[in-house]
Amino acid sequence: MDVVDRRGDRGSRRRRLSARLGLVLTLMVVGVIACSPALVGSTSSPTPTGIHLIRHVIIIFQENRSFDSYFGTFPGADGIPMQNGQPTVCVPDPANGRCVRPYHDTADRNFGGPHDDVNSTADVNGGKMDGFIAQALQADRRACQRSPFNPACVQATSGTPDVMGYHTGADIPNYWTYARDFVLQDHLFESVHSWSFPSHLYLFSAWSARCASSQDPMSCTSSVDPPNRTATDPTPFAWTDLTYLLDHHRVSWAVYLDHGAAGTGQPGLGPAGVPKIWNVLPGFSDVHQDHQLGNLQDLSHFFAAARAGTLPAVSWILPDGHDSEHPPNLVSAGQAYVTGLINAVMRSPAWRSSAIFLTWDDWGGFYDHVVPPTVDQLGLGIRVPGLVISPYARRGYVDHQTLSYDSYLRFIEDDFLNGQRLDPRTDGRPDPRPDVREASPALGDLSRDFDFGQAPRAPVILPTNPKTDLVPPTRG
Repeated sequence: MDVVDRRGDRGSRRRRLSARLGLVLTLMVVGVIACSPALVGSTSSPTPTGIHLIRHVIIIFQENRSFDSYFGTFPGADGIPMQNGQPTVCVPDPANGRCVRPYHDTADRNFGGPHDDVNSTADVNGGKMDGFIAQALQADRRACQRSPFNPACVQATSGTPDVMGYHTGADIPNYWTYARDFVLQDHLFESVHSWSFPSHLYLFSAWSARCASSQDPMSCTSSVDPPNRTATDPTPFAWTDLTYLLDHHRVSWAVYLDHGAAGTGQPGLGPAGVPKIWNVLPGFSDVHQDHQLGNLQDLSHFFAAARAGTLPAVSWILPDGHDSEHPPNLVSAGQAYVTGLINAVMRSPAWRSSAIFLTWDDWGGFYDHVVPPTVDQLGLGIRVPGLVISPYARRGYVDHQTLSYDSYLRFIEDDFLNGQRLDPRTDGRPDPRPDVREASPALGDLSRDFDFGQAPRAPVILPTNPKTDLVPPTRG
């Protein structure tokens, strides 16, 4: 009887052990199924793919260069029409009755031409693209006394204006290296046919307007030349800018200012900070309402964040006068400054998930041969250079799509906002903008400049002061 009981006990223990093992195996299987990527719920963090591989967008916004003035002879680009190495186009010079062809200009200091909305219209001249010299000859030299960044200011001394001059890869080797190694956009147009100030408004908000009330978005109407901020009217921009959507979707952003913000006085040509006409975001009422003025920071914060790998999702970088390439500031100084910014990203832990968009805010009065397409009453403006630099950028690719600064906003919206647009019908803050520029069928898609299936490319670190053929000014 005792033997039978002991065997029964052993059998019972085996059955209990078997049941426990079965429970453990069941829990393990359930755990594997629950963690399967194909069945992950909303609380998981799946590996990003496609455009979402880009977690840091950096927009570098320089000043006053047309596409032909920097990349008019770049191989494979829609550059200056040539035959046997000589330009086949020319622009009349009303001062002497001659026709001036584009020419290689090795001067480090250029002067350009006037570049307000009236000058843009005259330069295009109904599609003839032949008003550049005449407009430069009519420039108001007295405007330079008010500010070197006044669009009517041209500080040329004498002779034929230099608006027909262009630079080559020997003059701006780093810019051409980026174009050869990454993506060059040869049909990127200024968003508005006007000067720097409305161009910067478009960069942040896809619109340029004037408002009867600084607090009422519905009081705003389209304008190619709206009044800029003054001490008595510090926030006249009542319509909605992209940072409103970024804030409401909890997407981090910053605007980095080269040597900080300029004071109320007019800046000179040196490192005086970013002038108000370029530093437009503090003028938007929604930035004040969202208490986000702290996101505008000195450029030193950008370098610190790059080193630490803590760059925000979206960064805009604005230059001061010295570094801007705005005539008559030096081309070499601007290239050195931009190279330092790009090197900082490439050396950062954030490089593997970054996209750098480099462009210039308007044509600066310099010649370009491509007629701007019409999207609406405000644009597009004259063509400017555009570069895309990223570990996922296509190699040596020339993008012929029609693009504008609105394309940057669309990329950001597609990457971080699930495609939400600055659309008054859906963005929660209505304004009377005439169209949703990011959704314009006339504009291409920046994501085509990337190959998100390729292995991330290595950085291309360049010297900030490369050897160039640029001739420095004899004085000043």
